[in-house]
Amino acid sequence: MPNELASRLEPVVAEAVTAAGFDLDALDVQQAGRRKLVKVVVDGDDGVGLDEVAEVSRAVSAVLDAHDHLIAGAYTLEVTSPGVDRPLTAKRHWRRARFRLVRVTPTEGAEFVGRVGEAGESSARVLVGGTVRDVHYADVAKAVIEIEFKQPPAEELKLLEADACGKIDENAGPKEESR
Repeated sequence: MPNELASRLEPVVAEAVTAAGFDLDALDVQQAGRRKLVKVVVDGDDGVGLDEVAEVSRAVSAVLDAHDHLIAGAYTLEVTSPGVDRPLTAKRHWRRARFRLVRVTPTEGAEFVGRVGEAGESSARVLVGGTVRDVHYADVAKAVIEIEFKQPPAEELKLLEADACGKIDENAGPKEESR
């Protein structure tokens, strides 16, 4: 029943989260003794800070209280942001991972690590071994961010910036700018 309850709550929770300026990444409802645990995972283009989690928590709590006929009983609300180990499963995840290092397991072929550039509708540009290439979302079995403890190499960021500006030919390297 909790999954059925989550699907009934999702539209009202998503509306509250969106009104607060964030995306609903996940909604889960579990039975926890006599109460239900409503877990809401939110994300935003610039991440989600503690003050913003509190703001979203108040908004979601108010909407759940207004729709208490759906939840029918006591509940505990948990609002959180996604962890760094969250898989990149949506276009917005790739967009938010710009300039981050990701480990990609394609549906076919060998796993690789690359740095994310521009994310489009159906694919993201990824710098792999000095070459920028398209990685189509449909061809990815799994992708996760790799944790880095130092700044990304400046050369890699420059290549991705140049690619975003259309100054790189995939086969020839950086294009010359006309003056």
